[in-house]
This record gives sequence, structure tokens and C-alpha cells, in this order.
Amino acid sequence: MRTATTIEASGGEHWSQQSDFVVEAEKLGLDVCWVAEAWGSDAPSALGYYAARTDRMLLGSGVMQLGTRTPTAVAQTAITLSNLSGGRFLLGLGASGPQVIEGLHGVPFARPLRRMRETLEIVRQVVAGGRLSYSGAEFALPLPGGETVPMRLSMRAEHEIPVYLAALSPAMLRLTGEAADGWLGTSFVPEGATGAYFAHLDEGLARSGRTRADLDVCQGAEVAFASDEEALGAMVAGRKKELAFSLGGMGSASTNFYNSAYSRQGWAEVAAEVRERWQAGDRDGAAALVTDEMVLGTTLIGTEAMVRERLAVWRDAGVDTVRLYPAGETLEDRLTTLGRAIELVREAEPVREAGGTARVS
Repeated sequence: MRTATTIEASGGEHWSQQSDFVVEAEKLGLDVCWVAEAWGSDAPSALGYYAARTDRMLLGSGVMQLGTRTPTAVAQTAITLSNLSGGRFLLGLGASGPQVIEGLHGVPFARPLRRMRETLEIVRQVVAGGRLSYSGAEFALPLPGGETVPMRLSMRAEHEIPVYLAALSPAMLRLTGEAADGWLGTSFVPEGATGAYFAHLDEGLARSGRTRADLDVCQGAEVAFASDEEALGAMVAGRKKELAFSLGGMGSASTNFYNSAYSRQGWAEVAAEVRERWQAGDRDGAAALVTDEMVLGTTLIGTEAMVRERLAVWRDAGVDTVRLYPAGETLEDRLTTLGRAIELVREAEPVREAGGTARVS
């Protein structure tokens, strides 16, 4: 498995702290750094800066949100970052949700699947370098009824730009398998992933005559090391309110993709009740419903032996790139956790013996 992480540029106490984290993460051997957008700092500005401070590591938008930019603007940004970084840029796109898209940006959230498909098609047309001519249900280039003619950008993409889609719903997962180079997933439980995620990805892959080998499965989770069972119990208890927020507070009153994902993986009743209590204002009651199993099933929290074993389960489930969100109160703590996690990922990789037989080191 490759190793990755996701940060938000404004997420630390100081902006420079996140930049230092990225630089040191590359030195530790991290393969990919994704930069989130959500409702905080924008991703492309930070990615340009991080590209100037790094040399080897891939850098991705994790994710740029539909509706916040036109498809052509997305492509312009992607080409610029790819050219500036010497081909190290990965374009991550996501639909986000109605709360952010409508509440923050004032853009309709309707028909995200269709808008994603058309955005992806336009982006690839722009990257290919030809004149832009597109007629879709959501976008038309040039805009009909005017005097304009098809245009092409005055710059060219110097490198391939892999596109990753952040997807949780079955329909968006099918589109990811059909048309994307990678899947940015979350709320991942390897034991329930076949029905919740992979069946839909594989259906999309089959539509385009591809296999799982053609798609980078990139999954993320918090990683934290507990010294013993007592410390682990405290860690798990501390994460329950965060998970309750995902189940009850993310999205709008009627749309929460995280809640739906947990529901498809065996926790439908708990997820529904957590959401009900959270939206009623009973945050502590919602957190109390979250079980230890739910926290441990979707994170890489545990003793070192537990994390090592869990990473092997993720690998065997089909994860190609693991996004590590290292816990820690300080920059040094986070880097220490990240460094050890990277080592464990490497240790979990099969080693080929003479004759081609695989064993795990």
C-alpha cells in the first residue's frame, strides 16, 4: 500500500505549522498529501505553496467541490498545479453536500451525479488541449444563443492528471468505477466494504471494461497508538462525539452521506438514533449511543500490534493507498505517530520470495 494523509491548510494553530508538517511528512517517506477544502481554507492556494516546498511527494486536492468553480476553472487550476509541481498533482473532486454548497456558496446542490459526470468530461476535454465544445444537461460550452465560438486554453497540460472522486453513495461509487482513476473514500469498514462500496465500484468498472487494478482505492482513518488497554479505552471514548457529529451533524436535515454509509455497513438503527438525538440538540446522548466497535471498525486506533493487524486487513480488503490521520497534541507528536504508521504499512506489505511466493514481513 502507498501512504497518504489529508490536511487542511488552516487546521493548525499556525499556518506555518501545517507547511512544516507537509515538509517533514515527505522526509518520513509519505507518498501523497491531500489538502482538504470543506468550509475552511481553499485547497489550490495551499497546494501551490506546498509544491514549492516539496520535491517528491504527490499532492492532491482532497477535495475541490462541485459548484464552487466552473468545470473549466477546475481544469485550469489542475493544469496549473500539475505543471508547477512537475506532474505531482492529483485532482480530487467531490460533490460535498447541500449545507456547504447551498448554505455557504449559494449554489443549488441538485443533480450532483449528473454535474459530476459532466464536470469530469469537460475537465478531460480541457486537459486534452482541444477547442471546448460540450453540450450537456448541466453545462454547455460555448453558451448557446450568443456569438461566441469554441475556445482552447492558451496553456497546455505537460503531464497526465489523474482524477479521484470522493464518493459514498452507490450511484457516485458506480461513476467512480466507470470514469475515475481513483476513489477517495471514508467511513470504511473492511468487513462491510464489499456490499457497501466495492460492489458498486466494480459495477462501474465493468461498464467501462476495467478491473480493480485500474482504480486506486484510497481510504483514510485516524491512526493513534495506545500503550495499553486502559489508554485505548480513553482514546475510543474521546472519539465517540466526533463520530456522532459525522452521523448527526454532517450534511443537511435530509441528506447525510456519512450516516448512509454507516447504515449500509450494519449500523442502520444506531446511526438513525444518533442522528435523531444530535439534531434534537442532545449531543451527549448521541455520543453515548456510539459503540466501541463503531470507532475501532473505522479507525486505525489501538496498540501497535492492533494497528499492524488492522493495516493487513485493510490491504487484504483491497485498499491500495491508506490515508493516515495521525493523532497528537503537537507537531512532533503527529509526526512521530505518522512515522511509525508509515513503517507499519511497509511491514504489512507482502515480500516476494524466490519462486514468486508471497509472504508478509
